[in-house]
Amino acid sequence: MLYLVELERELELQPRFFGPRLREVLEQKLISEVEGTCSGKYGFIICVTGMGQVGKGSIREGSGTALFKVQYSCVVLRPFKGEVLDCVVSSVNKVGFFADAGPLQLFVSNHLIPEDFEFNATGEPAFVSTDEAVRVQAGAEVRLRIVGTRMDASEIFCVGTIKEDYLGVISQAAGL
Repeated sequence: MLYLVELERELELQPRFFGPRLREVLEQKLISEVEGTCSGKYGFIICVTGMGQVGKGSIREGSGTALFKVQYSCVVLRPFKGEVLDCVVSSVNKVGFFADAGPLQLFVSNHLIPEDFEFNATGEPAFVSTDEAVRVQAGAEVRLRIVGTRMDASEIFCVGTIKEDYLGVISQAAGL
């Protein structure tokens, strides 16, 4: 799920930043460009943990900017099929619900919710157990298993289930 990865990136820097604080400026630019982004190959880049070696800059003709090749380590979030996650339900509708685990959004279809749950549209939309003791609604914390993932160049999509033992609502939404 969470991994420490060594990556490389080229950063372009304006001439006004050349000087004794060059490394500091490169690190700030790196953090602002990569944190919070998603790479289909590595996953969501959660945070940059350190900047390693900085290559010699090469000046670009005509603009005066310089390109620096920077090595850095970062924490990435990459989900895999079969993984169990704790998530917070963000929205519920009659076809299922969406849940968030950090930057990752997962969808749980109504076919992957136990049969003893029914969709209830009165008031706040929710899936309610037959004895009405458990509600899957916005704000509830659920434990689910990932049954499928699809990765694009800049996004990760996941489908989950709560239709197995030890999965389902961990805690009800606030206000219940």
